[in-house]
Amino acid sequence: MSEPDLHFLGHSTVRIELAGRTVLTDPVLTPGVGPLRRVVPMPDPATWAGVDLVLLSHLHGDHLHLPSLRMLGNVRIVVPRGAGRWLRSKGFAHVTELAPGEALRDGDLQITGVHAHHSGHRWGPRLEHGPQTRAMGHLISGDGSTVYASGDTDLFDSMSFLGDLGIDVALLPVWGWGPNLGHGHLDPHRAAEAVARLRPRVAVPVHWGTLAVGGSHLLPKLRRRMRRVLVEPPRTFAEEVAHRGLDTTVIHVEPGRHVPLPVIAP
Repeated sequence: MSEPDLHFLGHSTVRIELAGRTVLTDPVLTPGVGPLRRVVPMPDPATWAGVDLVLLSHLHGDHLHLPSLRMLGNVRIVVPRGAGRWLRSKGFAHVTELAPGEALRDGDLQITGVHAHHSGHRWGPRLEHGPQTRAMGHLISGDGSTVYASGDTDLFDSMSFLGDLGIDVALLPVWGWGPNLGHGHLDPHRAAEAVARLRPRVAVPVHWGTLAVGGSHLLPKLRRRMRRVLVEPPRTFAEEVAHRGLDTTVIHVEPGRHVPLPVIAP
């Protein structure tokens, strides 16, 4: 049994090394995404070099980011079923579709698509209709370890079923990029409830502290709000997990940092 090696690169982008393969989730590797600006340092290119597989949870621009995908070269990209043709039309040749309930193999890794409670629609720059697919999460399993990358999601009933499968590390969103959260997201308290249902050995908060609306620092009230939501969500999440007495270790690292996982016993 081997433990995964993780780097949190910011937002929902995590580098996962497991079973001799390197996976990148929802890569955002540029200074900005549309009107959103990166408020933390850019990730070191070494942290996204040598990727074997990219997992995309849904089609929103801060998760399926075309400029970031182009930076990765001819890598295999796994998209929600129904988005393959659209992504190939953008110049990406090595595209595989996956839906919740389906699985694929990449070397010694197995990737299983699972449900997520979130919108999967792709809006363009003029709000034109794009692909309509289901948002999803992924179970990444190999060498006796399983990482759950939830993507964007709210709570859903079958989270408890996922917990029954045995999760070593859960990558859980605890906020977003704005002063408030819309439908289909976890806040720190709901993310703690997700931990109660999933029962992972380790939880790593993601989807926080990386992006903000450009110019938000110019409005004093919004600036104060953004200062809080850029730093507080993972701490509140860890406190809530501890308050509930859950048997899960929360490891909170800043964007761009290696995640120091404890040794996972067999």
